[in-house]
Amino acid sequence: MPKMRTDRGAAKRFKITGSGKIRRRKAFRSHLLEKKPSKRTRRLDRGQEVTGGDARQIRRLLGI
Repeated sequence: MPKMRTDRGAAKRFKITGSGKIRRRKAFRSHLLEKKPSKRTRRLDRGQEVTGGDARQIRRLLGI
């Protein structure tokens, strides 16, 4: 059986924390920021933890 390859797209988008949780970026932060309130853009700038079935799928893509 060959080794499982890491999905390179997923590797660029997700990071594993020291405790093993998966972190992701929030959407709507890349462009058209002029019309969005500063409060919203600051909130979107923070990362968030991936939860549920999504986390299971991402772990598989990352080869963890």
